Amino acid sequence: MLTLEEGRLAVRLARQAIAAYTEKKKIIEPRDLPPVFEEKRGVFVTLHKDGELRGCIGYPLPIMPLGKAIVDSAINACSRDPRFPCVRPTELERIEVEVTILTPPELYAEPKKRLPELVVIGRDGLIVTRGPYSGLLLPQVAPEWGFDSLEFLSHTCLKAGLPPDAWLDEETEVQHFQAQIFAEVAPGREVFEKSFLEGSEGTCGT
Repeated sequence: MLTLEEGRLAVRLARQAIAAYTEKKKIIEPRDLPPVFEEKRGVFVTLHKDGELRGCIGYPLPIMPLGKAIVDSAINACSRDPRFPCVRPTELERIEVEVTILTPPELYAEPKKRLPELVVIGRDGLIVTRGPYSGLLLPQVAPEWGFDSLEFLSHTCLKAGLPPDAWLDEETEVQHFQAQIFAEVAPGREVFEKSFLEGSEGTCGT
């Protein structure tokens, strides 16, 4: 678990990486950060502009140190998300940066038909894989779009390019993970930790 201060540093690192790359095509090196940034973690960087998605790319598996994964994900989110054009330097003052740090994914061991009752909305993210097809949705997607657990499973299948009920097939792997989500309250402003679980409140930092 990261502290709020470490989460603030993660978001700041992502914003610095985006600014350096969009303005100068420079790839920064993560420096002078707490030890947790040397640990291998899965991470996604999400960009929003005027309340709309502007880019989201990351690493679902812990294959590199967190600091490097944040820099790479931030650059990819602003320049290599195939759904969007590259972010321009003039857009930065309107873009909110969000960093999602993942736990390692785990396969559900229970029968497939029980998955809708096992998925916890607001806590779990999902990965659906079958053959060459794979799709991932972060934990925040379901509450932000108002999905119930069945809809969340179906939309993760669609993200993978599979039929919405593919999660029921025995040859389909369904993994779940949890995450810490740190986001700016406004572009370049305070950072808080998001929580979508009932009874939880986000915590702000400067």
